[in-house]
Amino acid sequence: MKKRFRIRSLLIATCLMLAGAGATRAEEQVIIATTGGAYDAALRKYWFEPFTKQTGIKVVSVAATNAEMRAKAAAMVKTGNVSWDLYPDGEIQASAETHRLTSEDLTEFCNPFRGRPDLVDDACVSTGARLFSTATLMAYNPTGFKDGNPSTWADMWDQARFPGGRSFPNFDDPWRVMAAALLADGVPRDKLFPLDVDRALKKLDEIRPAISLWWKTGDQSVQGFRNGDYSIGQIWLTRANTLKAEGREIAWSKQASFLVGDRLTLIKNAPNRANALKLVGYWLDHPEAQAKVCEELLCTPPSRKAIGLMSPAARAALPSDDDIRDYIVVPDAKWINENAAMMLEHWNAWIR
Repeated sequence: MKKRFRIRSLLIATCLMLAGAGATRAEEQVIIATTGGAYDAALRKYWFEPFTKQTGIKVVSVAATNAEMRAKAAAMVKTGNVSWDLYPDGEIQASAETHRLTSEDLTEFCNPFRGRPDLVDDACVSTGARLFSTATLMAYNPTGFKDGNPSTWADMWDQARFPGGRSFPNFDDPWRVMAAALLADGVPRDKLFPLDVDRALKKLDEIRPAISLWWKTGDQSVQGFRNGDYSIGQIWLTRANTLKAEGREIAWSKQASFLVGDRLTLIKNAPNRANALKLVGYWLDHPEAQAKVCEELLCTPPSRKAIGLMSPAARAALPSDDDIRDYIVVPDAKWINENAAMMLEHWNAWIR
């Protein structure tokens, strides 16, 4: 009887130990949303996997569009059923008041990163840590035109000189399409904001029949170019560089570009909060990871050391201070956030 009792006790203890070990293993992960494709592959190869190797913490990525990420984060926080930990929110959206409703304030976490000479000044702020900066720009197939290549948004509207299909994004962030239309219509760069939404949509009426692809994800913009669905399109520089790395005939214009970026957002009540912060800290502390990611995606990392580790060719292709001064549009984040609902309402009515 005593022997059976001891065996039973040992079995119970073993089960409890296994259950505890299983719970520990379940906690040793972090869940981050990405836009998938080459973007996710670069992050996984140069950031997630080295992080897991060093810490033992598994990084689980889920694919979603930027609009889906924001909607999902808001819904999870509202219902109290949070299953993700992190997602990259746009630099503009991260500065909006609505962002604070679903994201954790990282002020305390950011304290050790402030004032570090190897990091840009806003590498880590209350609304999130900088993932990287890049551009939304006009990309094209340079083999498709007889009379030179396009360089401005006005050229994108010139279907006589530059024939072929056109492509624009269609999601909950239409300011960049409207801005391109206004620049094509002759609005000076320094007079772009506040955006004249009605004028922008009227200009878009001119090119609408030629728009052969309205993409919702970066992968769609890339696949559309591979398929020859369009000859000129507004896409992310990171995705354009993916196509170039594949050996595709693609070029882009710095004269037709907008400066954008992403911030790593920690969702309120994240189930793996501690691990998520370790993942963010690893990114900021490892310039070699940033350099490899941005070498592949063609982006500007938050670490100055990382830029120094990138190849001369990659560094030369990044938006420079001179480019920003002379060509690239730096969006008015405050105006965009304050008018986001108005723009989306007009956009949805027009795009139907």
